[in-house]
Amino acid sequence: MGGAFAFAFSAALNPTLLTATMVMLFASEPKRLMSGYLLGAYAVSIGLGLVIVFALQGSSAVSTTQHTLSPAADIVLGLLFMLAAFAIRSDRDARLQARRRARAEARGPKAAPRWRKALDKGSPRTTFAVGVLLTLPGASYIAGMDRISKSHVSTIETVLAVVIFCVIMLILIELPLLGLAISPDFTKREIGRFTEWVSTSTRMIITRALLVLGGLLLLRAAITLVS
Repeated sequence: MGGAFAFAFSAALNPTLLTATMVMLFASEPKRLMSGYLLGAYAVSIGLGLVIVFALQGSSAVSTTQHTLSPAADIVLGLLFMLAAFAIRSDRDARLQARRRARAEARGPKAAPRWRKALDKGSPRTTFAVGVLLTLPGASYIAGMDRISKSHVSTIETVLAVVIFCVIMLILIELPLLGLAISPDFTKREIGRFTEWVSTSTRMIITRALLVLGGLLLLRAAITLVS
């Protein structure tokens, strides 16, 4: 079960969720909008998780996840993450990023996606729908549900595990929402500082994250092969 919750933290690293949180945080009624988004995200993530765990254990989605998590795939992904980290650290991607920025500047300002416009002008009902649409299952989510389905625990414990998994997965919106309830001004100020730090340290963050993920994948592959 602990392995399932590890995938929950991996699933929580969602740039779209972080962007949505920032958009709603500085709206006129952030708590109402974020509450609506969170309820929508809970509805789809918990509901779909229970379906996967109880009804789709032999589905192609789970089979694909099992294949993805095989030692061979772990080795390939781990090496790719390591290579990507090396490329970023050595600035080999800088020229490509410069060309992309030049093309973007030539095209002019990019229009905001529809979901972001909906969050900018929306109501709690709108953000609920956006939360449902944006909380779609990824590889980490499916892998976590697969681990829970194989834990051989009672029905109540399985349901609780799915709920806890989804709570961890949505921590990027839960913590700011809790902060708004306790100290709104402090929360906005600290999240602003965090966002500024992320924007100035993106290369370092991505490099270290890739190195850690690559190392963990290679370690897991080695353990699986020798066990």
